Amino acid sequence: MCLFFLLKIGCEWCNLSVMDEKKILVLRLSAVGDVIRTLPAVKAIRKNFPSASITWILEEPSKTLIESQPEIDEVILFPRRRWSEGIKSPRDWWRTIGEMRNFIQFLRRRRFDVALDFHGILKSGLLTFFSGSPRRVGFDRRSSKEGNFLFSNIKVNLPGERISRFEENFSLLRGMGLELQPEGYPLVIPEEDGRYVNSFFNGLSPPLQHPSIAIHPGTSLKTPYKRWFPDRYALLADRLVAELKATVLFTWGPGELDSVKSIRRRMRESSVLGPHTFSLTQLGEVYRHCDLYIGGDTGPMHIASLMGVPVVVIYGPTDPVVNRPFGPHKKVIKDVGCNPCRERFCKELKCLTNITVEDVFKATREALEEKEDRPLLKC
Repeated sequence: MCLFFLLKIGCEWCNLSVMDEKKILVLRLSAVGDVIRTLPAVKAIRKNFPSASITWILEEPSKTLIESQPEIDEVILFPRRRWSEGIKSPRDWWRTIGEMRNFIQFLRRRRFDVALDFHGILKSGLLTFFSGSPRRVGFDRRSSKEGNFLFSNIKVNLPGERISRFEENFSLLRGMGLELQPEGYPLVIPEEDGRYVNSFFNGLSPPLQHPSIAIHPGTSLKTPYKRWFPDRYALLADRLVAELKATVLFTWGPGELDSVKSIRRRMRESSVLGPHTFSLTQLGEVYRHCDLYIGGDTGPMHIASLMGVPVVVIYGPTDPVVNRPFGPHKKVIKDVGCNPCRERFCKELKCLTNITVEDVFKATREALEEKEDRPLLKC
């Protein structure tokens, strides 16, 4: 009933006249890693339409990151959690419906000329439709979910073979008449974030030595199945210090500090605990000071990649093609017959168990040699 009510509002205001790209609406609501992987394509839009106004609708976790990027003129917060709770409550139902209606009216008053739906699910499709944009660009039926394709009037089909999310997002730009290949569009670091991180590195004693290697062992609380094992990270870090004379710096996010401290306690060699970062741009600035990044298939990995830092990615059940980073990288993956998969509650995790310290050390060594264009001698 609620969906019918909102669709009725959208239909009353629908306008399909074709206009130039003056006001552009971008939809990629979540998750943080996927928002990060959409950013280069949006930066490419700015490069090709320098005078356009670009507005991005997203959920809270990515808001600060996108607001910090100069290519984005405006960020609109989509209050998914509050609305989800409100629509289930008899007491808050009508208030939530009123908020939704006001939100739709707010979008339509903006008179967007084109809306690009990078998310490809029901809620992003509805928002695209309700925006009233005459040109609504989305993926075709095969490449979207939950009937999303019904809400776009310009449908972009993807190649039959698997491609990375970065390539998928650049493919959507064909709906605007842009035939572009992914290229370097680095994160812009606000000055205050640069000063904060630089003060940390300036205060290190002894200072960072080369090669400097950032390790991010954590994953989000929802994705423990992507997480390699703490004891192996400790053994790996010891070898990097002892054999490559590297400085190992551990980074961490919300809820991960205790785990990182536990890894450091297991080590025989010394390491550096990274600073408490309050934004993804601060985290990106930390990685900019390093020669290499090691970690799982996570948002921080993509942040490091967008900063131009070579990455070594430890893949478990996730797809190494779809989740490929943006820049130079080495993938560490073992084919165990059932991966890639989407089994979030797997108890065996053979795909991660079979990845040894030697596997990751070898990939790290190769990545550093390619970066330096010279072999690294064992000490």
